[in-house]
Amino acid sequence: MAGRAILLAVGDIAPDRDDPRECFDLVRDRLREADIGFCQLETSLTTRGSRLPQARHAVRGTPAIAPALRDAGLNIVSMAGNHCMDWGLEGFQDTIENLRSEGLQVVGAGSNIEEARRPVVVEANGVRVAVLAYSSILPQAYWAEANRPGCAPMRAHTIYEQIEHDQPGTPARIHTYPHREDLAAMVADIRAAKAQADAVVVSQHWGIHFIPASLADYQKDVAYAAIDAGADAILGHHAHILKGVEVYGGKPIVYSLCNWACDLRMDEAHANSKGFREIQSLSPGWIPDFDSLYNFPPDARMTMAARLVFGTDGLEGVSLLPAFVNRNAQPEFLAPSDERFEMVRGYLQAMSRQAGLSTEFSADGCELRFA
Repeated sequence: MAGRAILLAVGDIAPDRDDPRECFDLVRDRLREADIGFCQLETSLTTRGSRLPQARHAVRGTPAIAPALRDAGLNIVSMAGNHCMDWGLEGFQDTIENLRSEGLQVVGAGSNIEEARRPVVVEANGVRVAVLAYSSILPQAYWAEANRPGCAPMRAHTIYEQIEHDQPGTPARIHTYPHREDLAAMVADIRAAKAQADAVVVSQHWGIHFIPASLADYQKDVAYAAIDAGADAILGHHAHILKGVEVYGGKPIVYSLCNWACDLRMDEAHANSKGFREIQSLSPGWIPDFDSLYNFPPDARMTMAARLVFGTDGLEGVSLLPAFVNRNAQPEFLAPSDERFEMVRGYLQAMSRQAGLSTEFSADGCELRFA
């Protein structure tokens, strides 16, 4: 479309099957309609490397994932996340090389901090769109430094405040604050990107996973600072469920896009492990299904894509495309006549209200509009 560029963004991607193209069988045609396709990679594309001891859940993905992403119309891949270094330096370098060999652009990670913070700038129909990516979910040493590979960090500090100071052992308030230097670096990145593009999209791997509605304090601080610096949209992920949506300064903050194509197998040993039981307790109704490829909480079946329309003056339109993930871990876009469409809309509305956000969602054909 002349003078307009359409970006479709989806959440976490982590295929774990022989043919990763199958993950996109129900959504490929719709994704290909966009000029720019964005996703967050939650696995490594490598046959080499050793699992780092700080990696909590590490699956080695096949290099065939890269052509599957390209075939599905996803051409910008964020590696800013808590899995980027799971298989060490070899796995990290292989993943970048395998993605780039298929013509995909990698954002949010690199051989040093300068490269990790560098935007991807794409021109479509005469409109230049810059994409930046950061992660707040960071195992030790996963973030890049001047002479160390990794991802672009947006760290946060946590403080626990005892509510009743005369009552030992009582619950505490949890306060989180952005890392001052990371926040300043992100702001500088956005301003620099805005100087060379018509629009800037900022991806954030952040937040509180699996617990419905809950947002951490630092997320708003980071999102508001990004928009004040010139960002046109904030795209969040990591929570593995949908979270609320907010409009700040006329720009959308999508706190979590949920999963998109994430395979997660389960067996009895995993289901009975201490680590899984601790995470399982965060989400009500989470029951392992040994015959399913999608072992996430029931809420994680509801997902969506964000559709952003840009012109030479920046963001012109935004909407959300509800989708649902089947037991074979395949997302499917929903028609408004499908009762699951209203399920997703209602869930987004509830999660936004519970988070204290005033956003209202309404159906417009196959899309959700909000304000």
